[in-house]
Amino acid sequence: MDQTTNLAKTILKNAHNPSVSWNLFKQFLSSPSSSTSSIPQFIPTVAGNLIRAKMISEIDQLHDLLLVQPLETARLSLISLSQALAKCGLLDKALSEFQSLRSQFPAEPPPVRLYNVLLESSLRENRLECVSVLYKDMLVSGTRPETYTFNLLISSLCDSGRIEEAQKVFDKMRDKGCEPNEFSFGILVRGYCRAGLSLRGTELLNAMPSYGCSPNRVIYNTLISTFCKEGKVDEAERLVEKMREDGLSPNVVTFNSRISALCDAGKILEASRIFRDMQTDDTLGLPRPNLITFNLMLQGFCKEGMMEEAVDLIESMKRDGAFTKVESYNIWLLGLMRNGKLLESQLVFNEMIAKGITPNIYSYNIMIDGLCKNGMMLDARMVMGLMIRNEISPDTVTYSTLLHGYCRKGKVSEANNILHEMMRNGCYANTCTCNILLQSLWKEGRISEAEKLLQKMNEKGYELDIVTCNIVIDGLCKNGRLDKAIEIVSGMWIHGSAALGDLGNFFLGLVDDTNYKKKCVPDLITYSIIIDGLCKAGRLDEAKRKLIEMMGKNLDSDSVIYNTFIHGFCQHGKIPSAFRVLKDMEKKGCNLSTRTYNSLIWALGSKQQIDEIYRLMNEMRERGVLPNVFTYNILISSLCEGGRTKDATGLLDEMLQEGIFPNISSFRLLIKSFCNVCDFGAAQEVFEFSLSICGHKEALYSLLFSEFLVGGKISEAKELLNASIDKGFDVGSFSYKGLIEGLCKEEKLDEACNILRKMINKGYSFDPASFMPVVDGLGKGGNKHEADILAERMMEMATEGRVGKKVHRKGFNEKELKHWKPKEGGFAGSDWHTILHRDDGSGIALKVLKRVQKGWGQGSISSLQSQKNNLPDYWEDTG
Repeated sequence: MDQTTNLAKTILKNAHNPSVSWNLFKQFLSSPSSSTSSIPQFIPTVAGNLIRAKMISEIDQLHDLLLVQPLETARLSLISLSQALAKCGLLDKALSEFQSLRSQFPAEPPPVRLYNVLLESSLRENRLECVSVLYKDMLVSGTRPETYTFNLLISSLCDSGRIEEAQKVFDKMRDKGCEPNEFSFGILVRGYCRAGLSLRGTELLNAMPSYGCSPNRVIYNTLISTFCKEGKVDEAERLVEKMREDGLSPNVVTFNSRISALCDAGKILEASRIFRDMQTDDTLGLPRPNLITFNLMLQGFCKEGMMEEAVDLIESMKRDGAFTKVESYNIWLLGLMRNGKLLESQLVFNEMIAKGITPNIYSYNIMIDGLCKNGMMLDARMVMGLMIRNEISPDTVTYSTLLHGYCRKGKVSEANNILHEMMRNGCYANTCTCNILLQSLWKEGRISEAEKLLQKMNEKGYELDIVTCNIVIDGLCKNGRLDKAIEIVSGMWIHGSAALGDLGNFFLGLVDDTNYKKKCVPDLITYSIIIDGLCKAGRLDEAKRKLIEMMGKNLDSDSVIYNTFIHGFCQHGKIPSAFRVLKDMEKKGCNLSTRTYNSLIWALGSKQQIDEIYRLMNEMRERGVLPNVFTYNILISSLCEGGRTKDATGLLDEMLQEGIFPNISSFRLLIKSFCNVCDFGAAQEVFEFSLSICGHKEALYSLLFSEFLVGGKISEAKELLNASIDKGFDVGSFSYKGLIEGLCKEEKLDEACNILRKMINKGYSFDPASFMPVVDGLGKGGNKHEADILAERMMEMATEGRVGKKVHRKGFNEKELKHWKPKEGGFAGSDWHTILHRDDGSGIALKVLKRVQKGWGQGSISSLQSQKNNLPDYWEDTG
């Protein structure tokens, strides 16, 4: 016994040196004087040391050494080893030891505690299939389960969504000689709540006394929280009262559960009322809020964008000395970032550091994520640099956030560099990270790189999940390889993600999912992608066959797929078919959205079926689906095309009455329509009205300017250009050259020259060809001096090569202009070839061109005529 005691002390003393403790234990096993009956008691310590040191081969040796011990010692030792492995998270090796125990000692039933440990470990690792196998073996071996065993089984069934089976196991407990305890009820109540069957959970609560059990706060809090999340506030209040009747005073956890659930459901005002009562109402005996309560309310305010309330709450927390934890600061940082308060979040981050509250990795990740989402990639990299200097290593979230940020900006090469940096620093990417990059590569049309990344993912052992498959399928559809995408979807039902293997026909067979727990098969999103691709390609019959195939696979169609069909039918002029889909949606109870009706209204508008559009819009409202600005833009377009522009104008008031603000597209349609019939007065009125709604937008000024110019309204166009220059608009989209030519043709050289001078004095750089009509006119009129000045300026402008933009330059000074020389370089925005071959005999033009340095660009001048607006623009919010 002394030897055993000394050995135990020595092994414990050398726990930090597993090799020494392992050799000591082996000597003990080989010593003839050792007490074999004491061996099982050393197994947890010895095995624990080996596991922590990752000495896996030594564990196999331990198994072999135990088998040569006396039978009872070997049996107890295998039981102890299996339990130790399971508790340390090595479930597969624990099950292997368990199987060895069952084969070596088939007549001896394992103890219930071993089954319980293995069941518990299986649940912890979400290996629910092992739970069923272990329970069946337990019944076969004759081991009698305990209440704890049944609780584990009920928990397993609830976690896998098999709530009815969990109830059956609960009901059979008494038949097996086990009485349910309060934990049994708590597990099953939680299962019902998660399954959306909270009322059945309440029934179970009421049944507890008949089993000799008293409800506890945990069960009450679970039900109260669930009722609040489901919006059943009255039921939650009744449970709080019942809780008091049962002698259980609601504690702060109860109230935190209610507040958390209400905030999650967006019912922040109700949560705020409870919070306020907790702070002020002492007569009801309510618990005082704790830090968790404050943080929940702060999170709720931030989530709903109630930033003033959040600021007030923080001030209150600071006064009470409660705003001192990194968790509170993180909630506030996240709230500021999500509400676009970048500067404020930076100040809070600095305040945090100044107060000695060390930011954790979550704090840094919040900052990096917010900056990336706002396209501030350089700032995000600087924050990561600060993070590293403060000895916090970036994790997968950090790198994935940066990678996603670069992908959003279309900088796929930089994103790829982040992936390599991540791997170099020992932070391994996960499937989600790779999927982000994979999606961007497909989006950018970099197909070969996308295929190589997919191959690398497979080689590195990343699980190619359904998200990966859908990204590839969507990429193929959008890059004109629809048939290949369809082939992959068909193959997935047989081979799972291995169907991706023949993508591009150059790494067939490299993708393999035979080791996956569950084969990767097409889902609703997969079919949505394929059906959308087929509809856009006009292959509507094939799309219908895919819908039938999908439903045959027990995948029910949703509103997204129905909307895809409606849009596809409308785009290809099959309006009756689109309305039949609408009727099917109604029959199946699908949600009808504004997008659903907009597609139909667009199709009717393309056929000038105006009365049908009005009827459909009335139907929309009756069904509670409200039209939006795009709905009205379609109707405005249809009316304008039908010559009913005044009727279309009347829709503006209707839109405003319904709380819908017209956008730039709305006004563009009306202005162009009035100008097309030469009603420039009405166009001007619509323009003035548009400024009051949309503000002084460059697009509106440019539009009316072009329409005036095309309609020969030179003076009106000039006034608009002058106003635009005064407002500092980028006039690159204005056909100012056409205006200058028009003024020169009307012999208004002074006005044309004034425009040029104004643009120069305001700091604009513009197409030097704009000078030519004025230079020619001045030359023909005998004003050679001013013509020379403008010619010199034209040459200087040509060397700058920027059109319509404002730049920093000196004003128009005739004395200085005489000495200005052309700069090195050229201008690619003017048609110098055309100017050179003019046959008007202009000496000034030839003189200027002789001065043009060799290498000046020969680019073409874009047409500045009014262009026809395409209908898809009505779907874009350009306001």
